[in-house]
Amino acid sequence: MKTYVQQIMLGSVTSNEAQARQTLQSIRAAGYDGLELNSFMIHPTSLLVRALTKAAGMPTGKGGRLDWRALLAESGLGVSSIHTDLGTLERDAAAVAAEAKSFGTDRVVITGMYRFDYADEKAVHELAGRLNRAGEMLKKEGVELLYHNHNVELLPLGNGKRAYDVLIDKTDPAFVNFEFDSYWFTDGGSDAKAWMRRLGSRMKLWHVTDRGSRKKGTAMTPILTCDSMELGTGNMDLDGLLAIAQEYGVERVILESHKNWIDKDPVKSLEMSAAWLNARK
Repeated sequence: MKTYVQQIMLGSVTSNEAQARQTLQSIRAAGYDGLELNSFMIHPTSLLVRALTKAAGMPTGKGGRLDWRALLAESGLGVSSIHTDLGTLERDAAAVAAEAKSFGTDRVVITGMYRFDYADEKAVHELAGRLNRAGEMLKKEGVELLYHNHNVELLPLGNGKRAYDVLIDKTDPAFVNFEFDSYWFTDGGSDAKAWMRRLGSRMKLWHVTDRGSRKKGTAMTPILTCDSMELGTGNMDLDGLLAIAQEYGVERVILESHKNWIDKDPVKSLEMSAAWLNARK
């Protein structure tokens, strides 16, 4: 099992070359094999993209100006996959595939759709068709397309199915497979283990974080607010989830925790999570 860190965690600690180099050294020292890259973090991005990610608590930072091929080569870290958006892929699949291969990976991931109604059955069926066509284009270039879920794919369609059911049933395994994020489906109140078994061998990558709370209750209510946590410090059955991932041949596991980092420090957070991962390699 190889382990990676999702680049979205690193926006605040990769703003310049010296800082990025130190962060990558820390990731390597913690025992990770590499990063999962985001196309909007390895290229200069628009003000809108930066504003949206910052509003979500996951700022991209200024690392898009850096030479990530050189930085990764120097660090000795590899690349599991690259996240992109469907529009970019549809416009020029060959260029997306070439970039992925230039980083030494054969997997491109669609990170879900923004400004999209997952409760609209017709729209979800159309999305499945678009994914099939994009995946077919990528396959011709020797690269595999994966779809990454959040919690919105759990929206019901009114026919006993959820949006994720349609994406599984209506995409062709020859062209589209999945990067499963167990945190988001747990956050959405669903059984992540059942969905992992449903995906089976179509689950090619596993996004992992723990879920719980380090906040204290207030004088008004003892109810806690849940968020992502360092691996092994929350309430998810991570060992059970890992066993299913391994059962179906997942070889690349990617840590993606969110803004609720211990001491507000993403590097300290990923180092803590590495202890859980390294004990299970």
